[in-house]
Amino acid sequence: MTNLEAASAATISQRPPFERIALLLQGGGALGSYQAGVYQALAEANLHPDWIAGISIGAINAAIIAGNPAERRVERLRDFWTAVSAPPFGFPYLRPIEVAGDMIRQQINQFRAFGIAMAGAPGFFLPRLPPSYLYMQLPPDRLSVYDVAPLKATLASLVDFDRINSQEMKFSVGAVNVRTGNFAYFDNDDPAHPIRPEHILASGALPPGFPAIEIDGELYWDGGIVSNTPLDWVLDSRPRVDTLAFQVDLWNARGELPRDLTEVDLRQKEIRFSSRTRLSTDTFKKTQLLRRAAAKLMRQMPPELLETPEAKLLLSEADEKVFNIIQLIYRSKPYEGASKDYEFSRTTMEEHWRVGYLDALETLSHPEVLQRPTGVDGVMTCDHGTGKD
Repeated sequence: MTNLEAASAATISQRPPFERIALLLQGGGALGSYQAGVYQALAEANLHPDWIAGISIGAINAAIIAGNPAERRVERLRDFWTAVSAPPFGFPYLRPIEVAGDMIRQQINQFRAFGIAMAGAPGFFLPRLPPSYLYMQLPPDRLSVYDVAPLKATLASLVDFDRINSQEMKFSVGAVNVRTGNFAYFDNDDPAHPIRPEHILASGALPPGFPAIEIDGELYWDGGIVSNTPLDWVLDSRPRVDTLAFQVDLWNARGELPRDLTEVDLRQKEIRFSSRTRLSTDTFKKTQLLRRAAAKLMRQMPPELLETPEAKLLLSEADEKVFNIIQLIYRSKPYEGASKDYEFSRTTMEEHWRVGYLDALETLSHPEVLQRPTGVDGVMTCDHGTGKD
């Protein structure tokens, strides 16, 4: 199977036996078209999220999905990724021959990334002219290498923020308060503070490339500085409900030992931005095991003990909910290199999209993915993706 035309997701006629379907989208810049491919497969399978949460590029994809009717979401994602992957200088990108070796592919990718670093990505960001570093001091909205005004215009054209704020699905994006260093999530369930384009821009405001974004008098940077995945925010939400979560990661925590300084730069990015997803899921499984044990104990406790403060504390944490945490992790090719998160070329975008789609098809071909877990902790985690096309 080598292209999208030869593949299709089997439509699921009945909703899986979970109270919530969540889609969690990590940050990763140009790698984000992988998430669009994953979403296309989920949509074709009739698996529509009740809650979508994102960081950085994941927040942009999440806004496009939540801000459009179901039948237009894939089309709108395609519009966004087609726009930002247009050649910044107007010249066609070099398209590598399929038999080209990794070294040639890497050189072509580096050439593309250099063009984007110099000229920006259409509909996303443009270099500031004159450059900000020529000034001693600047206001926060100009203190960056690039101007993100094009992204704000793109969001306005592709996202219906009234639809997001109508709470058709729950929506969350994460950012970091520049002044306090604290992580903040912005949700669409507070009518007094509706989601605006600024919340999406803030979630993706990675310094020094992009400027801090002001929201209600505070400045915010990219959420990936503290945590590049919204997994904990969704799993720790109250009230707890049976959850089928698709966690789409753009950085793989596992990798080869670096052989030169370029690979050192790449490896530290992968480790930093993978955000210890496996550690989070392992910790959650242990916590959920304790919650289920507490729930079982509460049922056996005499009525007089149930009225004690200690029992009430345990009862507030006890539950028997179940969770499937399905990981889809982009596994980059050797030739992509440390610039893979800003290499926005059309060829690479299509490659990422295709691999995300096929990874999701492979994942959905395993029946246990959509079945309630039977383990004692009530949590099932899996990663069936292959990273191949």
